[in-house]
Parts: sequence; C-alpha cells; structure tokens
Amino acid sequence: MSSRIILPLDFADADEALSLVRKLDPGLCRVKVGKELFTRSGPYIVEQLIKNGFDVFLDLKFHDIPTTVARACTAAADMGVWMVNVHAMGGTRMMHAAREAIDKNSHKPLLIAVTVLTSMTDEDLEQIGVMQPAAEQVLALATLANSCGLDGVVCSAHEVQAIKNKIGNEFKLVTPGIRPGGSDKNDQSRIMTPSEAIKAGSDYLVIGRPITHAPDPLQALIAINEEVKKVIRD
Repeated sequence: MSSRIILPLDFADADEALSLVRKLDPGLCRVKVGKELFTRSGPYIVEQLIKNGFDVFLDLKFHDIPTTVARACTAAADMGVWMVNVHAMGGTRMMHAAREAIDKNSHKPLLIAVTVLTSMTDEDLEQIGVMQPAAEQVLALATLANSCGLDGVVCSAHEVQAIKNKIGNEFKLVTPGIRPGGSDKNDQSRIMTPSEAIKAGSDYLVIGRPITHAPDPLQALIAINEEVKKVIRD
C-alpha cells in the first residue's frame, strides 16, 4: 500500500527541498509543492521531484474564472503531478471547468478542492461573511465539490466523519493539521494526531514540521508510517 503521508515542502528554494527529499524514501511519503516553492522554482522543482520518484501534490489552490482555472489544471496535468487542487469557493462553473480540463488530458491527476483552511476559526469565517460554523461550511463545500465530479477535498480531520457519512468512502479526504502527540500546533487551529485522523477516516495526512524539523527526518517519517500502519491493521 502506498503511504498515506503527504510531506509539504515549505522551503524557500529548490536546493533546500531537494536536499531533504534525497534523504527520504519516496515509498514512505508523497510530497506537496505550495505557493512559495513553486513561485521561486516553478516547474523545475516538480520535474526534479518526479525524477526522484515522488508523487507530487501541486498545492496552488486555483481560484479564478473558469477558463483560467481550466488552463492552469491542464498545465498541472502536463507536468505529471499526482494531485492538484482548486478552491471550492470558486463555485460550480469553475470546478466543472477544472474537471473537464483534467478529463481531456492524457495524464489525469487527482483533482480535489480546498474547503476551509485549517488555520481558520468560526470567528474568522464570520469576518468574511460566512455565518455558519466551519464544520457546516466544510460539509457544504465538500458536497458541492462532489456534485462537480471532483475526487475529494482538503479538510480538517474533525470534518472527515461527517463528509464520509454523507458522500461515501470513495471521496478522498486530504487532512492538514496533523501533529504527532507532543508536537507544537504552530499555525493550525483544528488538529489531530495521525492515529486519530486515520481512525476518523482520513485518506491522506499532511504532516510537515514534525518530519522536516526532526533531528532525523527519515526516522520521523518511518515512525509515523508505522503508527499509521498499526491503526490500519487493527
């Protein structure tokens, strides 16, 4: 079974990111390329990560008019990424356009939608005019993404069970805010441990600092994989 762990490469440049991943085993994690690294290094970093054997989640959260997002999704698919995402708040026309663009491509990455950032609280949502609690907003946006044919969503592990109950197990759930016991929360608000998230029904766990800041990143990654495997076996 492929690893459930997605490692975010939150580095300032390609050299730092590649220096880390060369110490790791691509069989133990996928990797996530976000806005800072991609803005600085562009398609080069994606190409190098794929050459090193890693599945790449291109986490650029496309949110624009439907045509622009469709073209961006085509460009991502052409790079050979494993997963790409859009913002569910872009609405149905935008998500349908993204789905159609991926479906026309010879390489078809998983297409998922961002619901509510795990750094956001109910108060944060109120400040931008969303009156329902985060959990309800996440479920509403996940349902919308599913209706547009997307493969899954990014959400907090706290919303996983409700989404699985409503949409089903085939809908993939990617959960940031995963922290092994004893780790710092950092800038995440709605967090869980790897074991708790897997038990709740998460499909993929985004785990960064507990691995990248560990004295031995490979050993930290191995330990988390063992924890996940144990939960799955049990």
